[in-house]
Amino acid sequence: MTTMTAGLKPSTLELLKRFNRSFPQFYEQFVSSEIQLQNLRLAYRLYQTKRAVIELKQEGSKSTLHFAYRNQSFLLSDIFGVLAAYGLTIHSLSLYGQITPPMLVFIKLVVSRGSKPLTDKTAENVCRAVREALAGKFEVEEMLAVEFNLDAGLEQVETEFYVDPVFHLPALLVEADNQPGLFYKVMYAIWQEDLLVVNANLLVWRGRTRLILYLLGPNESLIPEYLGQKIAESVRHRLLGR
Repeated sequence: MTTMTAGLKPSTLELLKRFNRSFPQFYEQFVSSEIQLQNLRLAYRLYQTKRAVIELKQEGSKSTLHFAYRNQSFLLSDIFGVLAAYGLTIHSLSLYGQITPPMLVFIKLVVSRGSKPLTDKTAENVCRAVREALAGKFEVEEMLAVEFNLDAGLEQVETEFYVDPVFHLPALLVEADNQPGLFYKVMYAIWQEDLLVVNANLLVWRGRTRLILYLLGPNESLIPEYLGQKIAESVRHRLLGR
């Protein structure tokens, strides 16, 4: 037990343990107690307000977006679509999704605009746009079509499906050259396959972006190997614009 959780009241500790059981097996082992507690607090706020938690705060030379809501396949497509529409650069991504009801997802994104943190006004507009996108009032695709050719494929795309031996979850690796709208196009392809992302790792290195997405299939099912290979190929074709 870490010093952070050692100081908690027994009732809070019990609540945290119950909360953690709804995540994949690795969550309690590999995710810091600080993040576990933060996600529990976000879940409580979600329970109190019955609406998505969307916060953007300046942290040093960048801004941090915290998001919590019920996980759905279109969710990431909407969020990353809004970020692309506002011309934001994504520096890091952490995502933790539950694999049992209520299937909540907790996302932390570090972003900037023109190598600077977002102004208060831009942050406010981005949060509003994400909320409106979730409500179906903000047409992400229409706004993006002004900025990007959404039909144009990504460059140098590689995809691979495997079942992670540590996390015991189906995983899709997507690697492509860095380019505008990359994250949106990947998440849009994931939505079209009706997949649910429950964990994500991001690495940007030497002009390439590598995303590892841990997934559940339609109806929150596990994805068998043969189907995973088909999904990987289908996602690759979508991203190449074929």
